[in-house]
Amino acid sequence: MNVVKEFRTRSFQDVSHALLDREEIALVDVREEDPHARSHPLFAANLPLSRLELDAPLRLPRPAVPIVVFDAGEGLARRAAERFAELGYTNVALLEGGLQGWREAGGELFKDVNVPSKAFGELVESVRHTPSLSAQQVQALLDREADVVVLDARRFDEFQIMNIPGSISVPGAELVLRARQLAPNPATRIIVNCAGRTRSIIGAQSLINAGVPNPVAALRNGTMGWTLAGQPLAHGSARRVEGAVDDASRLAAADGARALADRARVRRTSRDEARRWADEAMRTVYRFDVRNPEEYEAGHVPGFRSAPGGQLVQETDLFVTVRGARVILADSDGVRANMTASWLAQMNVEVYVVDGLTAADFAEKGMAPLARNAVTPPDVDDIAPAELAALLQSTGTVVLDFTSSTHYLRRHIPGAWFVIRSQLADALRTLPDAKRYVLTCGSDVLARFVAPELAAATGRPVQVLRGGTIAWIDAGLPVESGGTRMASPRIDRYQRPYEGTENAREAMSAYLEWEHGLVAQLARDGTHGFRVI
Repeated sequence: MNVVKEFRTRSFQDVSHALLDREEIALVDVREEDPHARSHPLFAANLPLSRLELDAPLRLPRPAVPIVVFDAGEGLARRAAERFAELGYTNVALLEGGLQGWREAGGELFKDVNVPSKAFGELVESVRHTPSLSAQQVQALLDREADVVVLDARRFDEFQIMNIPGSISVPGAELVLRARQLAPNPATRIIVNCAGRTRSIIGAQSLINAGVPNPVAALRNGTMGWTLAGQPLAHGSARRVEGAVDDASRLAAADGARALADRARVRRTSRDEARRWADEAMRTVYRFDVRNPEEYEAGHVPGFRSAPGGQLVQETDLFVTVRGARVILADSDGVRANMTASWLAQMNVEVYVVDGLTAADFAEKGMAPLARNAVTPPDVDDIAPAELAALLQSTGTVVLDFTSSTHYLRRHIPGAWFVIRSQLADALRTLPDAKRYVLTCGSDVLARFVAPELAAATGRPVQVLRGGTIAWIDAGLPVESGGTRMASPRIDRYQRPYEGTENAREAMSAYLEWEHGLVAQLARDGTHGFRVI
């Protein structure tokens, strides 16, 4: 007889007090990204049930961390709580009443993704009155060839999709490090932009806070504001900041960054103490290398994950899923860790910078290893790409693809059906009859976790494509694109209004209006503890 495991509940008041008291807590929304983005509490981290085995070990590294799980009544929360328990998490609770219970208890609900960071950015602008220029004003400066540089604070891949003509890609944490070298004349005006508002504001204010002597302004409303002004964007640009920083620029930046970190009450630690903390079981500890990914791969401190500083500030809820955790930052220049830490400290994060690192400490190369508590996929029957290709020459084999919808639309095995794992029961009602199923994803890891569930649900033979769709492509086998067979709705991905260049003007305007309203929402919420220096 199956015994139903009971989980305690935690109320809105209990969770709110934990947030206000800076206790460790992970408030986890286990729905897919799209429903999460439509409504959730401020500090709710999105860990979809579909990927818990893959994402939880990295984002929730301490098995005893207090976890509070919720959904909006779909029945996902209890399934997720059971899976957390199976993965070895020992302090799992359900949010009393779920999302509706939070609302009925008076809790504020937010929309979109990375909301803590975006709301904090709006608070910074409202307190510091960060200078900004409209798209029309910036275009006028460029048209008359004024002494101005436009620095794009987004990731390089975002910059390549669309950018302000003539701008340079300088991802967030690089701004203070490189600004003096990019604009050596103190009279040169520096304009910082992103797609919307947050990274423009934080980037511009970073330069001001760190004492960069140039006049600085954010591009008001970023590339969305540029588009709404009817001004054309460039596409496919490759102009990016690269190479070493001269000693004078680096030292000046380091002095400014350290002074700012001290003002923000950033704490200091050593390599050995950081390692010792990470080995303890009493606190959740995140260790991040905030340099760019290329530097990280060339050599990093063992145990530190790559989290470029600009993205760490922009996506704090993704990197630091446990509110109240201890966060430790490292770099090799004394600039990027201090600048990033200065913002995290203002976001009420307990943050430390590692002092005293030498070149010899950056000894580990390549990408970081798996999380210590990474979950081993179940042992399942698998099949090589060539074997699957042969099977597909006759009927009876149905291929299910559990990759993200974005990747599925880009390319997938001909005839494969897109399925979201948490929606599997519903998807089975729409799929054709099968003699056998073959499962794939980008690699094959997620598919291996799904295989036993599908076999139990259908009683049919289930195999996994060895190496996933990547192996299929590497074997030179054909692919197709588009939403040819969508057995699940595309709810795994929230479509941002600024993604691509074909978005409706109305969506962009609504998004910008929403960002402007975040400061008022913060005031109503009252759990954030943000302070702006």
